[in-house]
Amino acid sequence: MKDSYQALVSLLLPEGILEYFELAKVVEAIPGLNIYLEEKNITPEKYKDEQLESKGFLPEIYVQDFPIRNQKVTLCIKRRRWEVKDSGEIVSRDWKVVQQGTRITKEFADFLKPGRRADLYR
Repeated sequence: MKDSYQALVSLLLPEGILEYFELAKVVEAIPGLNIYLEEKNITPEKYKDEQLESKGFLPEIYVQDFPIRNQKVTLCIKRRRWEVKDSGEIVSRDWKVVQQGTRITKEFADFLKPGRRADLYR
């Protein structure tokens, strides 16, 4: 059953997001769904040769995504931060799922480009 659940969730969320984020909870809100995601404690590839210690999360961000069954969907994302033990530098993963300059996912922004249907919330 867990595999079926994972397959369904992966179809509803942006491609590849479950590689780095865990689904924490889903809350029905007005208007729509809030999907809460927390970044897994997988250190960024860029720092694979460094000793890192998890230092909790950055402030939560909110990203609009494709609607599900005519309900607005907001991804509530908590990104992790780490401290490089040798230098004390605080680092985080370079995450490029969010379209630059927007608060919607890149997939959703691509869908809304001119020439595509934009009447998703009717």
